[in-house]
Amino acid sequence: MEYIDYYKILELEKSATEADIKKAYRKLARKYHPDVNPNDENAKKKFQQINEANEVLSDPENRKKYDKYGKDWKHAEQFEKQGQQQQRGPQGGFQGGGGDFSDNDFSDFFSSMFGNAGGGRSKTKYRGQDSNAQLQLDIKDAYSTRQQTLTINGKSIRITIPAGVENGQVIKLTGQGSPGANGGPNGDLYITFVVANNTPFKREGNNLYTSVDLDLYTALLGGHITIDTMSGQVKLPVKPETQTGAQVKLKGKGFPVYKKEGEFGDLFVTYKIKIPTLLSEKEKELFTELANIRK
Repeated sequence: MEYIDYYKILELEKSATEADIKKAYRKLARKYHPDVNPNDENAKKKFQQINEANEVLSDPENRKKYDKYGKDWKHAEQFEKQGQQQQRGPQGGFQGGGGDFSDNDFSDFFSSMFGNAGGGRSKTKYRGQDSNAQLQLDIKDAYSTRQQTLTINGKSIRITIPAGVENGQVIKLTGQGSPGANGGPNGDLYITFVVANNTPFKREGNNLYTSVDLDLYTALLGGHITIDTMSGQVKLPVKPETQTGAQVKLKGKGFPVYKKEGEFGDLFVTYKIKIPTLLSEKEKELFTELANIRK
């Protein structure tokens, strides 16, 4: 029987930690999972090998046995001597009189090393593969809580999207991934949100930023203007002698705070003074008079 290198199967060194083994197993199990590679016999075989390697190396006792005997199992005399001392006793002994084992498949090596009381391998439960999906939203859709139905892995999933979700944010739906093997738990579903913004508002966290044009006369004398917000129009007072680049804050007119009902960020409005053009002769005369007065 050919020696099976479980470390090589998991692409690990013998010095790998328990965390390394766990990480490698998850990575390779996802890659070769039958759900990802339907009708691929090589991937199916690889998936079985990965599970078998993990079953041995993730168990401290089994790994200890494997590390001690595995690489030298063909040295029958030494293997039998240590086995008699630790497991079999003086009347025990491995079959075969110190010769090589007969040629068997991959799983026979596992059984001969670690045994199986039932005469065959038990069906270990394996967790299903995690799934990933993208969900595109408009920023206006992300402004309020909404429900949406997704089709993932052939099944429909109705989810509630809380107001305030951000572009690139990832949420996890436990148990909504691929089904497990041998009755194991399902994987999880990870949804990444892609939030498009075609509005005049720039979003930074829960705050919104925008700029509005302000005519020269209102900037000089003060008054009121009507501006757009995400929740509708509001009337905004303008102080006399407002300068271009001046900024005002509208408290609570920003974006909803994620999963905090009724809480909002702020809206910051920056004024841009719009200089009049195509002046009439009378207007030029009056502006000249004003200029002289200022001197």
